[in-house]
Amino acid sequence: MRKWSTEINIQAPIEEVWELLNGTLEDMQKIMPQVIENTPIKETDDIVGSIYRQKYKEGKRIQEYEVETLEYHDTPDNKRLKVGFSLANMFEITALYELKKLDEDNLLFTYTATNRALKWFVKLFLIFASDKIVVQFAERVKRVAESQV
Repeated sequence: MRKWSTEINIQAPIEEVWELLNGTLEDMQKIMPQVIENTPIKETDDIVGSIYRQKYKEGKRIQEYEVETLEYHDTPDNKRLKVGFSLANMFEITALYELKKLDEDNLLFTYTATNRALKWFVKLFLIFASDKIVVQFAERVKRVAESQV
């Protein structure tokens, strides 16, 4: 299994950034434009264990998978959301989003992703994988959040 993590300061209120990660499909698409559907399959009272069917468009191909909420913490100063899903029966992926309020208009965003190969022949892809995608995603969240302020 491979793990990548990055931190970035964002000049925006914590609640506005949280909406990008935990809001409507339209909010999510601001930072993940390839997600074209996010339909609840099972929703739990405490959020953990909730499952959503997501569709992701890559070029002309559409991938469909179920995303499960693995962790959820929502307080005024700290927010944490961890989701997991299997992609094409090849990879088991988790994404952890953490927001820590520094002051009213500044926060620290930590994004951690893990990727575990489910087939022996895709393990080579992980050997050569870098943190580039994780860093680019964190920068996109920053760019979108700060442009909305």
